[in-house]
Amino acid sequence: MPGVMKKISASGILVVALIVVVGSQLTTAQTAAQYETPGTYRPAEVLPKDLVSGPRWEVLNPVVSDGYMFRSKLRSDYGPFEVTGVGALRKLVGELAAIAKLKEIRASKAFGTAVADSAAGPFRFAKNLITSPVDTLSGIPKGAYKLVEDVSETVTTERNPSEDPMYQKVLLASGRKREYAAQLGVDVYSSNKVLQAELNSVGWAAAVGNLTVSAALLPVGGPAGAALSGVRWSNAINDYVKAEPPSRLKIIAEEKLEEAGISADLARRFVNAAQFTPRHYILIAESLARLGPAPARGRDLFLETALGAEDETDANLYATIAQILRGYHETVSPITDVRMRRRLAVALAKNGNAVVPLPVDFLLWTDTVDKRSRELAADYRERGGGGQVELWLTGMASKLTLQQLGERKLAVIENARGRVEILD
Repeated sequence: MPGVMKKISASGILVVALIVVVGSQLTTAQTAAQYETPGTYRPAEVLPKDLVSGPRWEVLNPVVSDGYMFRSKLRSDYGPFEVTGVGALRKLVGELAAIAKLKEIRASKAFGTAVADSAAGPFRFAKNLITSPVDTLSGIPKGAYKLVEDVSETVTTERNPSEDPMYQKVLLASGRKREYAAQLGVDVYSSNKVLQAELNSVGWAAAVGNLTVSAALLPVGGPAGAALSGVRWSNAINDYVKAEPPSRLKIIAEEKLEEAGISADLARRFVNAAQFTPRHYILIAESLARLGPAPARGRDLFLETALGAEDETDANLYATIAQILRGYHETVSPITDVRMRRRLAVALAKNGNAVVPLPVDFLLWTDTVDKRSRELAADYRERGGGGQVELWLTGMASKLTLQQLGERKLAVIENARGRVEILD
């Protein structure tokens, strides 16, 4: 009997072990089955109606999701384009409308006369400078002042001493270009090469050939016009970019960062980072400065993290995060501290809440989102936070994501653009 009992006990233990293993596997399988898988969509399924197609462009099927952002490919009269994020798509659509307007100007009699006048003047430019500007004139991504060296190589030595020096012509062209970009509601530092070529053409014709196009350049409207118009934040940023050359924007950004308690060395490294344009400098520096006077209260950690941006998409992401923090500070509750959890900014507010800006188009419930949200909730509980964790999304979240985050007492604020002003 004891031997039988031993066998039974051993068998029982084996069965129990199997039940535990199988049960664990089932639990894991059930959890995994709940996760959502990024996929592809028809443009009309996931994009606003005015971003699906237009007179000279259309978004191609499919739009690809990575669980956070939508990647879109466009076919247009001006060539193919590919963008990541609805914000970037909105910006591109506005740029396509601006390109159409600028091409109309280039086809006008006034433009032809300006080109002819510039060729006959004391400064003779290479044949293609105004009609087909080279990419180096675009000033992307480091700013427009690389213009000087490149332009000087195209100028003849024949010059009237009474005329302005060449660099003044360059500055004038840069100024005209910024003015026209502002009138059209587009970013003068955009990486869109087609837009840059058109702006360069009109800017040079205005500076050197005395082209007058102000009457023709009316705001193009549409998504970009809406995004860059209106209230105080937009006006402040656009006034900076329109009025100041890139070199001044660097100085202004450094000064604002230092006023916010950022070290001079970190501020200098930021404005010299190739992945950021002068417009990024101002968007981020002004946003951080508006969080209040020094001490920096973690803003230096955010800026240090932002320097890890690898490209324009990353730079846009950090600019959006900074703007959400600025908007929350000004319209909801003052930000008292900014902490970084990996690349996520977690801002503590005076109302007791923790604010996490998430520039996403559509947030799916994935293994990573599960882990990160669990960490955020645990971290906040450990600190004894008296409020709640708020995730501010620029876009939307799936029903499952909302359900799961709600169970962890994480508040989700969708469509942050409808609550605070954000420039793309």
